Amino acid sequence: MGVTIHDVAARAGVSVATASRAMSGQRGVRAENRDKVLAAARELDYEPNVVAASLRSRTTHTIGMVVPRIANPFFATLVESIEKQLHDGQRSLLLANSHYEPEVEQRQVRALLDRRVDALILIPCHRERSGEVLATAAARIPVIQLDLRVDGFASSWVGVDNEAGVWQVVRHLTERGAKRLVFVGAQPTDSAAQARLDGYRRAAGDGDDVLLGDFSKEWGQRAAKLLLQRGELPDGIVCGNDTIALGVLGELASNDVRVPQDVLVAGFDDIPYAELSRPALTTVRQPQEQIAAEAVRILDARLADDAATPRSTAITPELIVRSST
Repeated sequence: MGVTIHDVAARAGVSVATASRAMSGQRGVRAENRDKVLAAARELDYEPNVVAASLRSRTTHTIGMVVPRIANPFFATLVESIEKQLHDGQRSLLLANSHYEPEVEQRQVRALLDRRVDALILIPCHRERSGEVLATAAARIPVIQLDLRVDGFASSWVGVDNEAGVWQVVRHLTERGAKRLVFVGAQPTDSAAQARLDGYRRAAGDGDDVLLGDFSKEWGQRAAKLLLQRGELPDGIVCGNDTIALGVLGELASNDVRVPQDVLVAGFDDIPYAELSRPALTTVRQPQEQIAAEAVRILDARLADDAATPRSTAITPELIVRSST
């Protein structure tokens, strides 16, 4: 017969209830007793029965998360920030990828619900079509939308003020002398694409010169080719995210266009590669650790009180000026 929680409690000199609470990470256990229990578990090579524990407590200590595309460096680093916040609270993250397809997103969310996750963090891939699965999940467990959101859906959300970020970029480029600007962004199928497009049009005044594709390096390259084919480049290119901007920079360099001497280029997100590009990319930094901490804090409040009022938190991003402008 294997080692049981009774054996751990006896070795630590505490009650079985205290040992059980300490092993499951619950509150109400003195630090001294928790240390004794964990030490005893290590000494005895105790492996708790996670399934049985979850059935007793009705919690699995796991949080589900669905992102549109994990290959996007912004989402990858955001996931790391969320995972760190959860790990500090002795919880695990179950991650799934929707590939920007609402049907795939629906399957992934249902799979996480079948795994009995305690709550769901969703970066919805579509402003409208993600609403159905979001409602399905919210009827069963606490849900928070992160970064992106579904139009008109009343659940908690944490992200950045995208319009404010684009406004900072436009103001910076005009202060640098740019008079003719172009916005290279994504089709507004998700909320960030829509907000950044809206922000550009408001900030630029005559902001009708826009090229819309998707949030990819390939689209950035193609958009730069279209601009080069016009024969006269704008003074500044405002990109919907850093991945697009990296594609733009690469295509301009291939055609011997100098940045920033011939044209100013800026992005959005401040992914790890932005500082490493040549020239280093001016961009809008999203404070991912702050976003993650706020998201987990709101989620914990919902787990503690299911009747907690949904709240939206828009964090103002920071303009990071580098060599590309």
